[in-house]
Amino acid sequence: MLTSLARFAMSRPRAVLVAALLLMIVCGGFGATAKSHMVGGGYLTPELESVRANDFIDDHFPGGNPNLIVMVTSDGGVNSPESRREAQSIADVLGRDSNVTGVQSYWTNLTARPDLATALRSTDGKRGLIMATVLGTDNEVQNRAVALSARLDGDRDGVQVRVGGMAGTFADINHQVERDLILAEAIAVPVSGILLVLVFGSVIAASLPLLVGFFAIAATLGILRLMTLFMDVSIFALNMTSALGLALAIDYSLFIVSRYREELGNGLDTRAAIQRAVQTAGRTVVFSGLTVALALAALAVFPQPFFKSFAYAGVAVVAAAVGAAVLLLPAALILLGDRVNAWDLRKPLRRLLGRGEKTAVRPEDSGWYRLVSGVMKRPLPVAVATTAILLLLGTPFLSAHFGTPDDRMIGTFASSRQVGDAVREDFSANMASSAVVVLPGFHGDTTEIRKYAMELAAVPGVPAVLSSDGVYANGDTGVHKVAAGVAQMAGPDGAYLSVGTKEAPFTEPGKAQLRALRAVPAPGPVLFGGAAALNEDTMDSVISRIPLAASLIAVITLILLFLFTGSVVLPVKALLLNVLSLTATFGAMIWIFQNGHLAGVLGFTPTGSLDLFMPILMFCLAFGMSMDYEVFLLSRIREEWLASDRSTAANTRSVALGVARTGKIFTAAAGLMAVVLLAVATSEVTAMKLFGIGLALAVIADATVIRGLLAPALMRLMSTGNWWAPKPLAALHRRIGLEEEPAEPPAAQAVSTPVLVD
Repeated sequence: MLTSLARFAMSRPRAVLVAALLLMIVCGGFGATAKSHMVGGGYLTPELESVRANDFIDDHFPGGNPNLIVMVTSDGGVNSPESRREAQSIADVLGRDSNVTGVQSYWTNLTARPDLATALRSTDGKRGLIMATVLGTDNEVQNRAVALSARLDGDRDGVQVRVGGMAGTFADINHQVERDLILAEAIAVPVSGILLVLVFGSVIAASLPLLVGFFAIAATLGILRLMTLFMDVSIFALNMTSALGLALAIDYSLFIVSRYREELGNGLDTRAAIQRAVQTAGRTVVFSGLTVALALAALAVFPQPFFKSFAYAGVAVVAAAVGAAVLLLPAALILLGDRVNAWDLRKPLRRLLGRGEKTAVRPEDSGWYRLVSGVMKRPLPVAVATTAILLLLGTPFLSAHFGTPDDRMIGTFASSRQVGDAVREDFSANMASSAVVVLPGFHGDTTEIRKYAMELAAVPGVPAVLSSDGVYANGDTGVHKVAAGVAQMAGPDGAYLSVGTKEAPFTEPGKAQLRALRAVPAPGPVLFGGAAALNEDTMDSVISRIPLAASLIAVITLILLFLFTGSVVLPVKALLLNVLSLTATFGAMIWIFQNGHLAGVLGFTPTGSLDLFMPILMFCLAFGMSMDYEVFLLSRIREEWLASDRSTAANTRSVALGVARTGKIFTAAAGLMAVVLLAVATSEVTAMKLFGIGLALAVIADATVIRGLLAPALMRLMSTGNWWAPKPLAALHRRIGLEEEPAEPPAAQAVSTPVLVD
């Protein structure tokens, strides 16, 4: 099929390129508005108990579980005329908005319920809170919060107004992610272009991967916008899939263009060189893309829209990158011919430095060949030492602590972060972390509510419990009623209570407190909501699916690599090496982001936990990318092995030659991919920093330590056993294996000794 595609592209090159340009324009135009249709979270699913609790309150007690917090700050204090005037203006704006309900504030409570007002006033008396619920779907809530933030946020008459809460946080994150994408691409594209020129020498050759990358970015935007018509798509997919599309497009183009130039150097004419490049490197690209796509597809087993959007978008983006590489490149190369090597910037540079022309170097004389040969002379010490170092780097992963993200994901410049910091530090109870306890269908008397509220208030670390019967607090003399209740917290459909807390929801004290609250006997069926319950329910939901996702990835990898190599040993080796590499990478991520060792340098706030969603996403992506280089390396090693006498010495030579022929290419590809990923890490959102830095480290470690040291050492130790398979499986591989397509007949080729151009 690949040969047919190449022939089609070569027979109609201009039509193929014009069609691609038109498709790129359409996708780019259609996808330009993708951001405004994406959701900031995507972490929750309707079946979670905490979500059902929050939905019950929204349906039956509007405003009982606020998602918008407006903080009014004045040096003159919350009771100054300026503060009161600004607070009243904000309350009027929110009250007139049909999509906002349950507006309450320090100032309204000061008049109606002065006994409850203190909870909405900071301890220094300079800040007061206005709380409300923005109605709608996740996408509608965040878009409405964006509009409200734009209208309310700012400094007026000596009064500072900041918008936060869950709705405000996601609004800020969405805005920042969109800005970060522009900056990331502004860095990645020109730097990648410079590196490609250094790799290829030729400006023309270097431009081809970038052109394919532009197509992949445009296709990504169109794909994401199309997906928003049918499902919730996480805003983080905007940066991540764009980076993935650009990185893979550059990688795949680099592989194919490099092989094409190699075949030209071997004496093939343009058409035969293109066809041979597609049959070899193109086949590897398709197989590699399939591996990456299937690793991402495993994310679909998780119920959260965050993962599903990456599963579907990731598969589509990989398909776009692969399709562009195997279809557009042949069309461009047939038009360029030998001119692919034009504008070689190294020639004038050599003349300027007084150096002669660079001569072709045999693979056996290259640095990579010497390195790998040295490794394979001492395979056991190299394997043991490298494995020990990687395991040592992975030890911080043993102390990993996971949680769901909050406003600290974004920098202190964001208004939602400023609100969150103030609520955590300057108020008697963290209003954003309060638990809500729902009693759906409750029709008991106030005595039962009173008893339940008092027992909840007795739980350590609970400053107060608000109920329809009263406000209860645990003082020096025990639990007692400190204020009258809120009658509106009970109704014909049930009742709910609000439990204050000072504990962060994802910390061990926060989790212990939630367990203690759940253990209190309730006067009927009960649902727990709020930040701590959402965190616990979400973690349980995600963690319960990890074994299934990991098993799918492992099985898919083993099957695909068997079909690719015909061996049952090499797939197991690849799987173990990938896990070892990723363990070291995640250990580094725990050390950096959870423990905060580079927080000052990288500009983020450590919270003592790691967002669980990112490591899972990163694992799937890093696993697929690692298989990318594994497949590319094995394809060249297997080429040499199949052409050899299949002896022990032939296995060693095949490994050395395979690495020598590909080492420069996959390290260049890893460097280019790292540039794209590190550009993503310039984001002001911690999750994006984690994503970019983590994947960049994984890619670099895999392309150097794993492919240059550990993989050759193990393949030398296993010798000819690398290629072993039981007879039934060997026979199966001969029937259905992914064999390389036959080359053109010798008459169509000019035969010469393969060389490596350095």
